[in-house]
Amino acid sequence: MKKLFLLPILFFMIACQAQDKTEFGKEALEAKMTSVDGKEIAFKDILAQYKGQVVVIDVWASWCPDCKKGMPKVHNLQKQFPNVKYLFLSYDRVDEKWKQGIESFNTKGGDNYHVGTSMKEGAFSKDIKLDWIPRYMVVDKNGKIALFRAIEADDEKLISTLKSIQ
Repeated sequence: MKKLFLLPILFFMIACQAQDKTEFGKEALEAKMTSVDGKEIAFKDILAQYKGQVVVIDVWASWCPDCKKGMPKVHNLQKQFPNVKYLFLSYDRVDEKWKQGIESFNTKGGDNYHVGTSMKEGAFSKDIKLDWIPRYMVVDKNGKIALFRAIEADDEKLISTLKSIQ
């Protein structure tokens, strides 16, 4: 009887793991993002800048209470892994608030791009199954997604992933 009870749990765990992607979809790679200086750039071209490097992607917004609370953990992560590149992708509703957030939350230790105004819309959001921010992802030196989802910058999976792929 216990085995029958555990079977659905096992299937659920396997299904959840199967949802973790190792590559970004074509539409997400083509998605346009805006740099701090106002230039539009495709996500694939942003990633190309990091070829051969490990990247932590932090999807955030300045209006997000959990993002604000999580920034000290991000700064600790940056101290712990100084050789990793950090990419901050914002879903702020207004460019000016995003730029103020870069200053306020000191995300200058990485590159900053404005993804869009709604985390529920757009190819990038849909591709990464964005349902919560902050959201952390790790991209390995080959451009593959090594960690698809973490919602805390001190998540054990995030840290162990970084330790294993540096």
